[in-house]
Amino acid sequence: MITFYSDNGKQYIFWLGLLLLTACNSTESVPEASTPPNIIWIIAEDISPAFACYGDSLAQTPNIDRLCREGIRFDNAYATAPICAPSRSCLVSGRYAISMGTQHLRSEIPFSPNLKTLPEVLRTGGYFTSNRNKTDYNFSPEGLWEHWSGSYAPWRQRTDDRPFFSFINVGPSHEGSVNRLASYEENVKELSAEQRIDPNRVNVPPYYPDTEASREVWAHYYDMLQVLDKNVGLILDSLETDGLLEETVIFFFGDHGFGMPRYKRWLYDTGLNVPLMVRIPEKYRHLQPDGMDNATDQLVSFVDFAPTVLNLAGLNIPETMEGQAFLGDRVPRERTYVFAARDRADDMFEMSRAVRNDRYLYIRHFMPHLPYMQSGFIYSDVKEGFRALREARAAGLNNELQESMWQAKPIEELYDLQEDPAELRNLADVAELQETKTELSGQLHQWMLDHRDLGLLTEAEYMIRSAGSTPYDYARTGDDYRVEEILETAEMVGRMGEEALVPLLQNADSGVRYWAVMGLIQLAELSPAAVSALQKLLADDSPSVRILAAEALSYAGDDPQAVQTLGELVADDRPWVALEAARSIQLIGEDARPLIPVLYQVLEKNLGQPDAPRKYKDFNYAAFTSWALEWALQEMGEDIKVN
Repeated sequence: MITFYSDNGKQYIFWLGLLLLTACNSTESVPEASTPPNIIWIIAEDISPAFACYGDSLAQTPNIDRLCREGIRFDNAYATAPICAPSRSCLVSGRYAISMGTQHLRSEIPFSPNLKTLPEVLRTGGYFTSNRNKTDYNFSPEGLWEHWSGSYAPWRQRTDDRPFFSFINVGPSHEGSVNRLASYEENVKELSAEQRIDPNRVNVPPYYPDTEASREVWAHYYDMLQVLDKNVGLILDSLETDGLLEETVIFFFGDHGFGMPRYKRWLYDTGLNVPLMVRIPEKYRHLQPDGMDNATDQLVSFVDFAPTVLNLAGLNIPETMEGQAFLGDRVPRERTYVFAARDRADDMFEMSRAVRNDRYLYIRHFMPHLPYMQSGFIYSDVKEGFRALREARAAGLNNELQESMWQAKPIEELYDLQEDPAELRNLADVAELQETKTELSGQLHQWMLDHRDLGLLTEAEYMIRSAGSTPYDYARTGDDYRVEEILETAEMVGRMGEEALVPLLQNADSGVRYWAVMGLIQLAELSPAAVSALQKLLADDSPSVRILAAEALSYAGDDPQAVQTLGELVADDRPWVALEAARSIQLIGEDARPLIPVLYQVLEKNLGQPDAPRKYKDFNYAAFTSWALEWALQEMGEDIKVN
């Protein structure tokens, strides 16, 4: 391959070496490429590797099976987050969400002018770029795509013969389509009764009691995979009709695991391991690395997808991209580890990190007091999967494993995926595996430092600190982001007592103070000295420190000043501050009763226009803040419906 630059600086790629090879050997039956390939990402929402080529043939998916049969099946492809927005942020940028402050669901984060997204780099390199429907990057998508519509064949909008890159979202498998009966029925209306999956044929995962309700919702999921397959067929048919199938590299993958409890939002393989199939036409088969057969167990991460596309296109990979190519001419050594992060989902605050090698998965929870199944709207009975679990629990059908989802999390989890692929036995305390745990925890620690993990600050904190810049640039140029010291304090959570934590409440860095408070929340009781130190933080310069200190004091006992502090901050006009305070108000329960008038005022402020399609003025901070407050009011006996 040779890259030329025109006078205006645009790159033009010519695959001359291949043409010379063809000229010297006229017996080649398939001519090799003289132009870079078209590339399509078909990205399905909320799916795990539940297809015939992965060993699960319950759903009939002939189009997806074809891609797998004619392409490369990746058995160890991993999302960088078990939920859509941070995963998509990574896919479109080639950077971990924790590097940019886009690790939550959902956010409005300024994107650094010093970075370029994948479609921007491709367009500069001579590609026509398009997106179908959903973006959900946690930063503005405006101006990123040359064409943006609901078309399954967006390449038809080209006015020239440039190669194209199409990001095609297909959404029937989203959790909302499965977990809400009306949506499910609408999506499967073209499936005959014979095509629909019999619940009695379903293998219920061990995390679920084997009940009729569990079987039914899982059968619905397999039905949606069949509907999804029809969408994939539309794309393949369009390519064949246009004579482009053998000119186009096709990726098919999910944005994270199934949209079910213990899958989506969980940092297990169930939430992170996704199907990935890549169909490479014969004329571009030289871009498939030597030794890579039709199936590979190589570890690949979402952060690798953008560099891989650029490598396939013959374009330079920006140094600021954080992954590595796994297809194309310049393929480095296979990666040894993949990493992932879990942070806020809607109004549910969380922070956990994970690392996996070819055998073991290690998870570190930085807020272990919060159970996997937190209280609130997104985990409520409005979703069939959550309702099935709650009904089983109320009936006393849960075993110890199933009940653990409602309990405080362990500080660390370690699973041997070779011996225990269902991730049922936490080996973090097994003596023989301490060396393995130390290796993985050390890799995770260094990854967080290397990428300046912005999850070590609350969203409110890094948005305030980065005012006038961007979180990404602040984390790399701000002298006051003392990431090593903050991480050291965060790693004390669940491990250290008052003697180590209380002095840190006076630290000059608000990030250190925040994690010191979080550490105190893990303790069963607080001494009068610790309570006194927390009370002083109700006047802290950092809103996040004030909020968490108020929450901690409410757990420790009746503290009217702490409740008043939360009331002041939930009315703050900075949306990330108000959301954080709203969640703490919900968590302290009955102690928040004096704030009822304030909560109604905030709800009124967040309402959208009377004729708007949504109740609140955005499907972001206003909605999430309001869900938390409505839930809190409902729990206090108020006559109010959540959402």
